Amino acid sequence: MDQLSSESLSSMWLWLDGHSLLMFMLVFLVVAECLRNRRPSSFPPGPWAFPLVGNIFSLDFNNAHEDMTKLATKYGNVYSLKMGPKWTVVLNGLYALQEGLLTKGDILADRPVLPIHTDVLPELGIIFTNGHMWKQQRQFSLFTLKYLGLGKKSLESAILDEFIYMSKEIAHHKGKPFNPHIIINNAVSNNICTMVFGHRFEYEDEKFVKLLKLFDRGTQLEGSIWAQLYNAFPMVMKHLPGPHHTLQHIYGEAVALMKTEIKKHKEGRDPSEPRDYIDCYMNEIQRAKEDSDDNTGFHEDNLAMCLFDLFVAGTETTSTTLRWALLYMAKYTGIQAKVQAEIDDVIGQSRQPSMEDRANLPYTDAVIHEIQRMGNIVPLSLPHITNRDLQLGGYTVPKGVIVIPNLTSVLFDKNEWETPFTFNPGHFLNEEGKFVKRAAFIPFSAGKRVCLGENLARMELFLLFTSFMQCFTVSMPPGVKPVLKPRFGITLAPKPYEICATLRVV
Repeated sequence: MDQLSSESLSSMWLWLDGHSLLMFMLVFLVVAECLRNRRPSSFPPGPWAFPLVGNIFSLDFNNAHEDMTKLATKYGNVYSLKMGPKWTVVLNGLYALQEGLLTKGDILADRPVLPIHTDVLPELGIIFTNGHMWKQQRQFSLFTLKYLGLGKKSLESAILDEFIYMSKEIAHHKGKPFNPHIIINNAVSNNICTMVFGHRFEYEDEKFVKLLKLFDRGTQLEGSIWAQLYNAFPMVMKHLPGPHHTLQHIYGEAVALMKTEIKKHKEGRDPSEPRDYIDCYMNEIQRAKEDSDDNTGFHEDNLAMCLFDLFVAGTETTSTTLRWALLYMAKYTGIQAKVQAEIDDVIGQSRQPSMEDRANLPYTDAVIHEIQRMGNIVPLSLPHITNRDLQLGGYTVPKGVIVIPNLTSVLFDKNEWETPFTFNPGHFLNEEGKFVKRAAFIPFSAGKRVCLGENLARMELFLLFTSFMQCFTVSMPPGVKPVLKPRFGITLAPKPYEICATLRVV
């Protein structure tokens, strides 16, 4: 009996010791996580972060840009969030963005490593590389695109020629409702395709349609909570099912299509007469081999990623802006009529628009800028990361912290715009009706990482929008009201809609 009691007592102590150890470990982990969640000294303030997940589930990723803008009213224009285990600083307002991206742009010139990309894509290309690789590839790309016609009359003619194809597709609908998404995507994409691939695609081309659909779906998933969770917890998320794997599959397919174009270019290529970006890049690859430079970034895998980046930069934002343009013109018919009257007065119907006309079309130019402002296509820009300690807004941001420029906070700042939430072309006109530039107009971001395709986008937006308004009048189908609430992703795009476009008779 005594022996039995002794054994029972011993078992009870073992049970208690096991549970005590477990409780100790749980308390230790909670305390350690709480200490890890504490903001470093002099770090920007922000909302309390949950253990492990931080603020990921505190934000609505269908509306993250507006949530981040609201947080600035409580915590100031420079505040911090914790996205999983990583600290992130959000910049709001024109002054904070100028300080971060312009005044101290060297410290914020790098991009963070995002596992959702690097687990399927090589760390190559232009958009997400850093240091010498980024400078080398960006400089080469800018020089080559300029050589191929960027900013020149030849590219202007190519864009106007593409509008002819686009207008025929639209006229084919004879004023009946249609979804303009694919037609606009095709036209805009063909402009960059002509420069990088050396040819345009027919709108029915299966490979072309597939590529555009891949990128459209990809931009949606890139801004989703699934992508954020993957970047925060890659070791866990890579083993869990979800749309994040679809995104990675899309990236893989898109790069494979780029490699197909490269393979085609190898056949019958004349190095002395480069036709396009691929030819120019392959000449550079050959030059690097002859120089025996083992550290060069010029090779076919990098070419594929550069094509991937250029295609995205040259397609998505411009196409989305033009889709917003048609929707806003269908809603604000009085503004549409005023644009058309100005075009008729300056250009007429006997010729196509030219970039030289822009100075004489201030109201049209103002409308295009207001479409970009209200469309807010890339609301949170792309993330940056500090490459050394940084003083920002009176706070210390250590090396290795992700920084998000909240463009929304500038494009809709009531201190910068008279009627920030109203579509108002007057934001870009002075009392004499002349076009005026605004410092707070930063849809392409700013600084060293300003959008690579900005100059191409500006030219396309002006020529395609002006050509469209010269030829067509847009309206909603009978009984249908325009929906201006966006479809969320890495870009803010209109939800799918149908529109009527009738040929103008002047």
